[in-house]
Amino acid sequence: MKRNILQAARVIRSKNSGPYELTLDIIFKNKRYYDLFQKRRIVTKKSVAALYQRPVRDILKLMYFEPAHALKITLRRPIPSGHPGESDIYGAQQHAPLLRITF
Repeated sequence: MKRNILQAARVIRSKNSGPYELTLDIIFKNKRYYDLFQKRRIVTKKSVAALYQRPVRDILKLMYFEPAHALKITLRRPIPSGHPGESDIYGAQQHAPLLRITF
């Protein structure tokens, strides 16, 4: 039976990483979940691109950070922060697609 990411993550958030990029953070509840996601490659550039309906080339970085038991993802914003048509200037509400991750 598949489990939802919320069983493994303590925090899932997004934020600006400059006007042209967003950073997504998944902070795992413990080292066991961190190791599981890293070892099984549950989250990849390809899977993030699919969740966000973006080309893989727009997923700029996917980095595991062991001291915080976290996964950091940087992606290119579809519309630069503050430009007309952009709906989340701070990038604080862009993490929702990550909530669909299962493992």
